[in-house]
Amino acid sequence: MSKYPIGIFDSGVGGTSIWKAITALLPNENTIYLADSKHAPYGAKGKDRITELSIKNTELLLENDCKLIVVACNTATTNAIKTLRETFSVPFIGIEPAIKPAALQTATKAVGILATKGTLSSELFSKTSQLFANGIQIIEQIGDGIVPLIENGKLQSAEMKSLLELYLQPMLEASIDYLVLGCSHYPYLTPMLLELLPEHVKIIDSGEAVARQTKSVLEQHGLLNTDYLKPQLKFYSNSNTEVMQELIGKDYEVKYLDF
Repeated sequence: MSKYPIGIFDSGVGGTSIWKAITALLPNENTIYLADSKHAPYGAKGKDRITELSIKNTELLLENDCKLIVVACNTATTNAIKTLRETFSVPFIGIEPAIKPAALQTATKAVGILATKGTLSSELFSKTSQLFANGIQIIEQIGDGIVPLIENGKLQSAEMKSLLELYLQPMLEASIDYLVLGCSHYPYLTPMLLELLPEHVKIIDSGEAVARQTKSVLEQHGLLNTDYLKPQLKFYSNSNTEVMQELIGKDYEVKYLDF
């Protein structure tokens, strides 16, 4: 089973930021990436629908012999991963906002978090915040409109810049020194965010932590691929493939798949 692929799914192209972190740390691993862009964004959907979509994606990945599944979507993790782990025997890696490192390191005692409604309203996010953010002011901002812009190839648009300026304003007024990106699409905003934020504000996303956890779980289950042949890296989207092609580069082929 060690040569079987790692399965990764997200509500669109954003989880490719997680895929990049995983393949950088684990260059021997075969991967299959599913972009459920047809149903993006998940953040505005209810828990039952998010779980239903997550099960659909998982079943497709398991049909392709995936040995481990990365839920590269904050909203799907916070709403559905418990059910996924109860339903399927394969190991799951989730992604949730990196509140802990921000809360431990903030000097101003004010941390901003930009995330979807589905993540910010979830029970898992609430528990994490209560556990690690005692005495810390958390300025939550729902990133309405960001995912659709990214999914439609408007990452560098004036509309995106205007949205970010609007969403960052209350955080800057609260003197944040850390900004937590609570959606796997959002790391692609980092260049624009660096232009808009003061130099002292640090940006945290979950990519590297997810990659390290993936490696750790593979080691625990004896599933690390030690084959040094060129890995197979497969990408599928059920919507426009061009946006994901732009994000991952021309070295890989994105195929359309209706799922």
